[in-house]
Amino acid sequence: MRNPVHPPHLDDFDRKILAILQRDNMTPQRTIGDAVNLSAPAVQRRIKRMREEGVIRADVSVVEPDAVGQSITIFVEVEVISETAEQIEQAKREFTAAAEIQQCYYVTGEADFILVIIVPSMADYEALTRRLFFGNNVKRFRTFVAMDRVKVGLGVPVG
Repeated sequence: MRNPVHPPHLDDFDRKILAILQRDNMTPQRTIGDAVNLSAPAVQRRIKRMREEGVIRADVSVVEPDAVGQSITIFVEVEVISETAEQIEQAKREFTAAAEIQQCYYVTGEADFILVIIVPSMADYEALTRRLFFGNNVKRFRTFVAMDRVKVGLGVPVG
């Protein structure tokens, strides 16, 4: 993840464009231009600049987990045994490499990591815990199974 020393300057046009793209990044640039009072080429230049500056990190399609057989969402608090910089970096690499881990946060508090995991079954989750947590630098982990996906998204308030 990129952490600029000085975040890029975003004006009101940029923020309005970002709000539209976060709802649907397939919105035609002409439609965006009409909504924010800019020409389509001006919108295109701004989007290109924001991609180059790392403001826009990716253009992706959001997949419905149930539609691809990944119906269980699990949140996991992970506490490691040793918190040396090397051990933490190793855990970050392992968590990043696991396709089942949708999100990983290195956090303060009792837990060291919070993971968001998507799996097709509890048996798959059990196999993942054996692979990632047992025999590694994990002291303990707590599992929370989501009963309902009430609000899911990565939209960032830009206004």
